[in-house]
Amino acid sequence: MTDSREVLTRPAPPPDLTLRYGPHPDHVVDVRLPAVSPGPLVVVLHGGFWRSAYDRTHTGPMASALASAGWVVAIPEYRRTGQEGGGWPGTFEDVAAALDAVPSLLEPYTAAPPVVLGHSAGGHLALWAATRPAARMRAVVSLAGCADLGMCSDLHLDDGATDLLLGGSPAEVPDRYAAADPVRLPLPSAPVRLLHGTSDDRVPIEVSRSYAARQGAPLRELPGVGHFALIDPLSGAWPAVLESLCPW
Repeated sequence: MTDSREVLTRPAPPPDLTLRYGPHPDHVVDVRLPAVSPGPLVVVLHGGFWRSAYDRTHTGPMASALASAGWVVAIPEYRRTGQEGGGWPGTFEDVAAALDAVPSLLEPYTAAPPVVLGHSAGGHLALWAATRPAARMRAVVSLAGCADLGMCSDLHLDDGATDLLLGGSPAEVPDRYAAADPVRLPLPSAPVRLLHGTSDDRVPIEVSRSYAARQGAPLRELPGVGHFALIDPLSGAWPAVLESLCPW
């Protein structure tokens, strides 16, 4: 099964709307609408190891495909490491603010609480956000998510991206890991689903296995699937992604 990074730069139709949820230039949400609305709402948190080198634009093909499948799709941007205010705690503050604002921003187009879906670093942010007392979501779906930050730090994924996000290792900033690492937090009240490919060479499947074992969350392992296939609507893994969003 192919797993090409080409999906990251593949052209896609532009968003139908771009709305603001705060004052920073990155406090924006791209919205793609289905042909018939209102429809169910999915909030997609993009990946990229929380780094400023990766923004929401690479999710264009995925977002367009979800809209074609009948979803109202909201993709928030957030401050990331490598830019002022990114990392701890700004990245987390932005994701929380975006998730709190999106339902009211999209009231004309959808009435339902969102399903929150995240890929890679976005999977971590989705699982973290779902543990907040103020969280209002129908379900959370993690695609190849960085669901165990301690393990991600130990594995030195993407040249230490986790330590850069939190400002150190678990031994150096234990309080931050306690507050930000999904395996150290209570299981979200919303249903959780994990998808991860067995051939992922960016975020090893052991990261999701750790979360599933410690939290009792269901994990669907996709044989032969790599990291980027999960956000590629042209890949053989895409039907599994759509199935993970239903029947929510």
